[in-house]
Amino acid sequence: MLDLFTNIYLIGRYHPDKNASNPEASELFKEVAYSYSILSDPEKRRQYNSAGFEALDADSMDVEIDLSNLGTVNTMFAALFSKLGVPIKTTISANVLEEALNGTVTVRPLPIGTSVSGKVEKQCAHFFGVTINEQQAESGIVIRATSTAQSKFKLLYFEHDANGGYGLALQEDSEKTGKVTSAGMYFLHFQVYRMNSTVNALAMAKDPEGAFFKRLEGLQPCEVSELKPGTHIFAVYGDNFFKTASYTIEAVCAQSHEDTSQKLMDIEAQILRKRNELHQFEAEYRKAVARYQEVTDRYAIEKQSVDELLKQRDSIHSSFTIVKSSNISGSASNLSNGSSSKISGEESPEDGGSNGKEKSGKKKWFNLNLKGS
Repeated sequence: MLDLFTNIYLIGRYHPDKNASNPEASELFKEVAYSYSILSDPEKRRQYNSAGFEALDADSMDVEIDLSNLGTVNTMFAALFSKLGVPIKTTISANVLEEALNGTVTVRPLPIGTSVSGKVEKQCAHFFGVTINEQQAESGIVIRATSTAQSKFKLLYFEHDANGGYGLALQEDSEKTGKVTSAGMYFLHFQVYRMNSTVNALAMAKDPEGAFFKRLEGLQPCEVSELKPGTHIFAVYGDNFFKTASYTIEAVCAQSHEDTSQKLMDIEAQILRKRNELHQFEAEYRKAVARYQEVTDRYAIEKQSVDELLKQRDSIHSSFTIVKSSNISGSASNLSNGSSSKISGEESPEDGGSNGKEKSGKKKWFNLNLKGS
C-alpha cells in the first residue's frame, strides 16, 4: 500500500542529483514520483487502494489540481515534489478564463521577430497579440516561452469567440530542458507532437522493466498545425506555487528557419517510425528475456547435476581399496603410538635374545647361592 511519508523519503533518496552514477536510481525516482501523483489525489488514491494500478488509466491520470482549493499544506507538498521533478498538472484559474472570455484582459502586442520578458504572478496571465500576414502564415509561425529562472508556467493560445472574447484552444505546460524551463507551439503546416509525461509515468509504474518500450506512447498530436492571417492571442500563465514566474516569450516566422523546420519534420517522422519499431522489438525482447530466464534456470540445474556426478565419481574412486576405512584409521593410530605392526604371538630374534640373557643371569645367581650355602 502506498504511503505519503514513505514516498517523500524515497523521492529524496532516489533523486537523480544524489545518484548521478546510478542509473537505476533515476528509474526508481520516476516510479516514486508517479506514486506521489496518486497519493496527492483522493480519488486516484481510492482507486489504487481498491484495485491497484489496474484501476488507473491514462485518462484518470490527466486530472489536474486546482491550486486555489489545494490548501497551504498540500500546496507546500506539491511545490516540493514539483521542484524535485515530479510532473504535477494544475488547472488554469477560473478568473483568468472568465476574463478572457469576457474580453476584459489587456493584450500587449508581440510583433513577429521580437521577444518580451516579464514576471507574472501565480495563477495570473499576461496576454499578447501576434499579428501575421499571408506570407508569414504560409511560411509558419513558432511561439516559444522560456525561463532561465526555471519558473513553472503555461503557454496558452486563445481563439476569438463570437461574443468578442477569447476562448482557450491550446495549452502547453513548461518542461525543464537543460538549465531552463520552456514551452512552445509550432504552427508549421505539418503534424507536430507533444509529449504527455503522465502516460509515460503510468506505463513505468505498471511495468518498470518494459517502461522503455512505452516511452514514446506519450506522443500526442497538437490540435492546431497552422494559423490564418490576422491577430492571434497567446498568454503566459504563472504556474509557480508561491512566487512569480519569470519568462521570455518570442514570436518567430519559420521563413527564416526553413532548414530547422525541415529538420523538425524529419525528426518527427523518425520518432513515429521508431515508435512502431519499438512495438515489434518489445515482442522480440520479451521473448528473448523469457528464453534467457529459461536457460539461466537450466544452467543452475545443470551445474548442480554436474557437481553431484563428480561427487559420486570421487566416492566410487575411493572404494577401490583392500583396507576398510575403519582398519586404516586404526593402523594409523597404532603407528602414531610407536607400537609394532607384527602379528600377535610372534617374537623377533632380538626379543628372544634379550629373554635368554635374562634367564642365564638368573640361573647363574641361583648357582652361586647354592655353592655359597
